[in-house]
Amino acid sequence: MIQSVVSTRTTLPILSNVLLKAEEGKLWMTTTDLEVSVRCAVEANVSKAGGTTLPARRLFGIVRELPSDEIELETTEKDEASIQCGSSFFKIFGLSEDEFPPIPDFSGGNSYSVEQRVLREMLKMTAYAASTDETRYALNGVLFSFKGDKFTAVATDGRRLALVEQEVEFPPESEGEAIVPSKAINELLRTLNDAEGALKIHTTKNQIAFEFGDVLIVSKLIEGTYPNFRQVIPSQCEERVPMERETLLTAVRRVSLLASEKSNSVKLSFEKNHLKITAVTPDVGEAHETVPVKYAGKEIAVAFNPEFIMDPLRNIASDEVYLELTDELSPGVMKCEVPFLYVLMPMRVN
Repeated sequence: MIQSVVSTRTTLPILSNVLLKAEEGKLWMTTTDLEVSVRCAVEANVSKAGGTTLPARRLFGIVRELPSDEIELETTEKDEASIQCGSSFFKIFGLSEDEFPPIPDFSGGNSYSVEQRVLREMLKMTAYAASTDETRYALNGVLFSFKGDKFTAVATDGRRLALVEQEVEFPPESEGEAIVPSKAINELLRTLNDAEGALKIHTTKNQIAFEFGDVLIVSKLIEGTYPNFRQVIPSQCEERVPMERETLLTAVRRVSLLASEKSNSVKLSFEKNHLKITAVTPDVGEAHETVPVKYAGKEIAVAFNPEFIMDPLRNIASDEVYLELTDELSPGVMKCEVPFLYVLMPMRVN
């Protein structure tokens, strides 16, 4: 759980190490790359409390290969660790725990409580839309907004925007916003398995922490101002089309096989009671697929990036989605029965 943030290339040797702290029936393990820190615990019979740091990947490699399930770990004052397991014995050299960067203090900041399952679903429905363009640094993460008894998660890369809201109780003085880097979001998604129970979110001006069970994930926040995302959400639409999520996903996936790498677009043509999905690539070929839909409005043909259509369809659990459209040049909006919406900019094609 903790080794994914360990850097293989670092000028600070201590960052390649895991901090081990033995105390009161638990062995706490912490890793950091100075941007994201992860700490978790395993139960242990502690005969003498203390701490050291050991090379994280090497320790993991050893433990993974050990035969028995009972491991005895002993360290000296010089941070030399002996690992005994059955007939296997290893000795590895570590560094002093004093060199390990401390985890920030979150007293005096804001705290919020969210169900683990709820946060996991919110991140799954939004994180894919965050930008990877480093010139737009403020968009390289997910915006957490706590305002008016609502917890809103938003991600955008300028061409699409994913938003999901959840009602959460917190005092009015705790209202605020934080841009959480994609690296921390990915770490959270990896660590938040199917466990149930509450999760605490702690924020300060430039740090955020997620605490659940014996796990703590701490991250620096992205500094900067997140754009006003509300203004890009269309206030009204002319047509609203209900569609089966899985049917739309598989149809777009098949047709996109013949979308060109250059234009990378598929055309959605809505006519009475059916949707025609088309990709035409000169010198390669073309693909068409017709999907039955409940539609009685005007004929609309709009082109979208197929990956941008498929991303939300892969990550929401609803069986039915709604696509709201106005014309071929206006943004499309995808919604489902949960408080989720996805704004998608159309592509201009000849």
